[in-house]
Amino acid sequence: MKKLELGITLIALLVLSSCKQKKYNEVVEVPLPTKEQKVILGDPDDVKANEGAFELVKLTFKYDALQPNIDAFTLEMHYSKHYLSHTNNLNQLLAGTEMESLPIVDIIKKADLSNEELRYNLGGYYNHSLYFEILTPKSQGQPKDTLAQAINKDFGSFDAFKTQFADSANKQFGSGWTWLIVDRAGKLQITSTPNQDNPIMPKAVVPGIPILGIDVWEHAYYLEYQYKRKKYIDNFFNCVNWDKVAEKYEEALSK
Repeated sequence: MKKLELGITLIALLVLSSCKQKKYNEVVEVPLPTKEQKVILGDPDDVKANEGAFELVKLTFKYDALQPNIDAFTLEMHYSKHYLSHTNNLNQLLAGTEMESLPIVDIIKKADLSNEELRYNLGGYYNHSLYFEILTPKSQGQPKDTLAQAINKDFGSFDAFKTQFADSANKQFGSGWTWLIVDRAGKLQITSTPNQDNPIMPKAVVPGIPILGIDVWEHAYYLEYQYKRKKYIDNFFNCVNWDKVAEKYEEALSK
């Protein structure tokens, strides 16, 4: 319980610090339990976005299903606060515009991304949707068939891929994401982006279609891992749904 209380206090400090930086920051106010209270987890099925063009990706498991790799309180706050905030903000920003009826990828490609609030929430919604879609408590350990062959071809081996991916995520300065993408030539590449940017956005340093992404914002891991980002990254691989990643790989190749 002491570890939980310390972690919650640290998150509260991060919230206060982050909110001073930008008015549309994804960090939202979270009610913190007192010493006498126990943390009571909610149900992901109860989390609904406000009316609008986009909905949350549905979690197929409970918040505690990814433990010990991702703790239940972190997952609940990540899903029901941060992700939900991006979704609601995006729906509000798009309401009544011609882009409201477009697929999210088309909006990202066509929107005026000099509008920082729109950029932030477009990326935040897309990035988190992919992140939660590829998480599972029943990871297969590593990919199979076509995706496994492609990883072996483009990185030498699955272990080499994991090492390169983890290194890129660990070295991402500040908040951001690391991605496994299919580039324009159909090759797999690893790249990182700051804040809520992603490789679909125009002028991306390494453009491509993401099929796997890890959130390295502190809200994704700090309560459980504190400064040990690499341990979070290593344990993330225990939660990857490689069948879903393989589906995304096949879809990317067909575009």
